Amino acid sequence: MLSSHDVIVVGNGALGSSIAFELARRGIDVARIGTPARRHAASTAAGAMLGCFGEVTEPLMSTEHGRSKLALDHQARGLWPGWLDELSACAGDDSGLLTADGTVVFLNSVGTAAIDSTNFAVIESALVQHDEPYESLDVADIDWMRPNELFRPLRALFMPREHAVDTRRLFEKLDAALVKARGTVVEEHVTSLLTEGDTVTGVVLADGRVLTAGHVVVAAGAHSVNLLAGLEDVHRRIPPMVSGYGVSALVRTHDRSLPRSVLRTPNRALACGLHCVPRGDGLLYLGATNIISDVPREEADLRDLKFLVDCSIDQLHTDLEQAALVATQVGNRPIPADGYPLFGATGVPGLWLASGTYRDGLHQSPLLAREMADLIEKGRGQVRELADFAPVRAPLAPGTRDQVVANAVAHMIATGYERKWSLTGEWPAVIEQALTDKYRATADALDEDFTPPAEFLVTMTEQKWTALRRYYAAWR
Repeated sequence: MLSSHDVIVVGNGALGSSIAFELARRGIDVARIGTPARRHAASTAAGAMLGCFGEVTEPLMSTEHGRSKLALDHQARGLWPGWLDELSACAGDDSGLLTADGTVVFLNSVGTAAIDSTNFAVIESALVQHDEPYESLDVADIDWMRPNELFRPLRALFMPREHAVDTRRLFEKLDAALVKARGTVVEEHVTSLLTEGDTVTGVVLADGRVLTAGHVVVAAGAHSVNLLAGLEDVHRRIPPMVSGYGVSALVRTHDRSLPRSVLRTPNRALACGLHCVPRGDGLLYLGATNIISDVPREEADLRDLKFLVDCSIDQLHTDLEQAALVATQVGNRPIPADGYPLFGATGVPGLWLASGTYRDGLHQSPLLAREMADLIEKGRGQVRELADFAPVRAPLAPGTRDQVVANAVAHMIATGYERKWSLTGEWPAVIEQALTDKYRATADALDEDFTPPAEFLVTMTEQKWTALRRYYAAWR
């Protein structure tokens, strides 16, 4: 059976669903493809923090492209109030989606000064630079929080504009709004792209159906780049993608008490920091992990769940020992080989890419949806910061080689302390030097000029090595 549309959107996570809705409400005939459960997508397992400054790190602010990512987050944050109103109106559902009143970022002594203290200071500096309202809190006044006495917070900031949304209800509204805007929902997954000559003309579904369209937008998260494998010339010049596998837990507190706001540490240990997000009715979302995997993961390792639970009990509230585990969730963040988004035209007629957003996809979805719709409908976009993140590009530098190696070492040392190792004497310095030598040798052997992000250096495998060498060779 052949079905034809103006646009096909491959992927029904937060970004793909938002793009499909934005196109449909402009009167464009769009089909959104994705399995209904959305299992293992990044956005379904996310805390859905509408965080902008809470995610700021020293490496992010040290590069031009990192600062461009922050600019995208800042623009997206400003769109959310109107976006929520539009979703409610189009879905015919005026129920609220916000689950948290602002965000508290707290600094404790669990990590290291090089990571936690530095990133906390950078967050505050970024708030000042952008004239963003915030408040310094007495740590004794942090709502609900009661950590183990050995893990007391030292400082805290409250950001009143950084909220969170309920992902389940968000997807319900996105689905309803798309249908009411006469969009087509196809509950299947794509196995390959359909081409005629040098043009992408549609997709082939797992059940054998073929859908055609003038435009195909691939927004399939960590699976996105693999779908382009049949387009050899383009595929080798797009940064390869890995999965940032993360585990989150949904628990019900024994007394149904919840914090009023998001509570989180700065980003640490190559992850997004420990955080909890209130969901109502005693439900609390717990998250922290980000583990680089060559392929998307479908199941959580017990050690990762144990680490998350132990950190939450120690650093957030000791009574979480009595909480009921309602659900364990697994998500896969799409991480390109240079760490930056893949967005826009691919150079192949009819084919667009919207992925590689790492931890920012859900938060940036209103902005990226509007931009993709503008590109397709009007032939031009509005967001200049996205120009450098075109999918077909030479590697963007995440910093100098020395900076990336130092960052990788600092995060691995911090991970050890977060996992409660106890080292004295010369051992921390010995380990630090050994890791520096190891990661520097890896980077030098990989390529003379290009350096991947720290996440890639510390998790290098034969598969990553081969993919990176192939990509770097395409830009010689």
